[in-house]
Amino acid sequence: MSITQETEKRSARATFLRLGREIGPYRRDALLSPMFTVFCVILEILIPYLTASIIDNGISVGDMGHVARVGALMALMAVLAMICGVEAGRHSAQASTGFAANLRDAMFKNIQTFSFSNIDKFSTAGLVTRLTTDVTNMQNAFQMILMVCTRAPVTLAVALFMAFKISARLSLIFLTVMALLIVAIVILMPMAMRYFKQMFKKYDAVNAAVKENVGAIRVVKAFVREDYEDKKFAHAADDLYSNSISAERIVSFMQPIMMGSVYLCILLLSWLGAQMIVGRTGLTTGQLTSLLSYVMNILMSLMMLSMVFVMVTQSMAAAQRVEEVLDERADIASPESPVTAVADGSIDFEHVDFAYRGGKNVLSGVDLHIASGETIGILGGTGSSKSSLVSLISRLYDVTGGCVKVGGVDVRRYDIETLRDEVSVVLQKNVLFSGTILENLRWGDEQATEAQCREACRLACADEFISRFPDGYNTRIERGGTNVSGGQKQRLCIARALLKRPKVLILDDSTSAVDTATDAKIRAALRTHIPGTTKLIIAQRIASVEDADRVLVLDEGRVAAFDTPENLLRTCPIYQEVYNSQVGSGGGDFDEASLRDDFEQKGEDRA
Repeated sequence: MSITQETEKRSARATFLRLGREIGPYRRDALLSPMFTVFCVILEILIPYLTASIIDNGISVGDMGHVARVGALMALMAVLAMICGVEAGRHSAQASTGFAANLRDAMFKNIQTFSFSNIDKFSTAGLVTRLTTDVTNMQNAFQMILMVCTRAPVTLAVALFMAFKISARLSLIFLTVMALLIVAIVILMPMAMRYFKQMFKKYDAVNAAVKENVGAIRVVKAFVREDYEDKKFAHAADDLYSNSISAERIVSFMQPIMMGSVYLCILLLSWLGAQMIVGRTGLTTGQLTSLLSYVMNILMSLMMLSMVFVMVTQSMAAAQRVEEVLDERADIASPESPVTAVADGSIDFEHVDFAYRGGKNVLSGVDLHIASGETIGILGGTGSSKSSLVSLISRLYDVTGGCVKVGGVDVRRYDIETLRDEVSVVLQKNVLFSGTILENLRWGDEQATEAQCREACRLACADEFISRFPDGYNTRIERGGTNVSGGQKQRLCIARALLKRPKVLILDDSTSAVDTATDAKIRAALRTHIPGTTKLIIAQRIASVEDADRVLVLDEGRVAAFDTPENLLRTCPIYQEVYNSQVGSGGGDFDEASLRDDFEQKGEDRA
């Protein structure tokens, strides 16, 4: 055996031992199923032996009493075998479905601990495939192992023993054919394994195509791209089809080889057995009948073992993918002896660099100091890493250089739950879950009263549209919030964040879908009702940040400027350009003096 094969063997053994721990409370069922299977097999194998007795000692000599007695015993054994078979099936079903449930539960719980970078590593479609298709393959393989991997070897061993007991000479035929079948299995199965490993990646591609299409179906319809999406899905499905055909074509050789072996054994047994009976050389008609039954048992056992080997081989690829998820450790975790209280909402970026997994820096040399209670606007062009910057505050990602402090403490020293309870983020992509409006709001605080939910919605200007719904706060939100508009979804997400009563509130372009008047109302409410909360507002509109205490301007991941809006108007060309394009009269000449006066007045109002 080569070093590579030995390594793969050890890896396979370690994988099955690791996943075997997930059987948990279903170990009893996993043990009882093989036990009942063994009893069932022994009873079934004895029946042909009794059949020979009926033929040789009953029918041949005309002893009907013997036929009746042995026939009654056979009927009893058949009933007992049936009961054992039913119990074996019941326990194997409970063990395999329980094993699959435990696997999915363990995977899902571990996924909940993942940071964004962990999710990026696997991809959403890949995780869905592992939780569904891969686990189902393992469930089927485990059930086959409990049933068939017990039945087939026991049947093989007992049937061979009984065959040799009847005629050792004729039983050598079985051993010869078995050797040929084992050689065929050893040659064909590794070839199939290569295709099975590739198959699951093809499943990922199919799931990704479906998820993307269904999730963006409105865009697909709006741009009349159904044909394009059909072709994309067809390409992924064809790849899966081609790979599956290649694997199944190899496996399909097993059936004719197996059946040819069965027919060869039957012909040889019939020919040689008939000669022994006619020549009266130690074989009776009943014994030949039993041998023919045993040849079917032996070769069917081999066929079952080959099919199990195919399924286990296929599930091995799935098992390795499932194990990857179970053994993946979150990049971000609470430290030992973590800090469990956030003193205030002050934020410090000290020489921060950040890069996504395996990429170049998207933030470089960021040095910022924000006092608790300040309102900070953040502007920058697309790709300037505004969202990346604020993701570091709640530790959705970790810095690759420098450090980020909240309340004067490095965020990596905090208990993660404590930190994220005090740093509330309304992400750029607003997500609502299926359930009522109240249930969605209570993601911010599951103990929040209805009055507190209403107050948060009033601050977020969400009560304006909720009150128009017939069921009010008990209105049901469809999955993903598809039955509310983009602006309504944004306001509900802001209200949900406010219910956490955080020390830091981050709005990542979270009012882009609301009109400017509503945006102004939300900002005024936040300024008035949570003055002690540090507010970071990422926006594309100057109007959303013009009354901020200071505005941070990012340019290609670096701090271009950080000052009051009125000072930026005098000193920052990027800010001037944005202001002029949005506030200037139709994009005409830039009246700097007039705009400076406007900002200075706003600065005096803030003072």
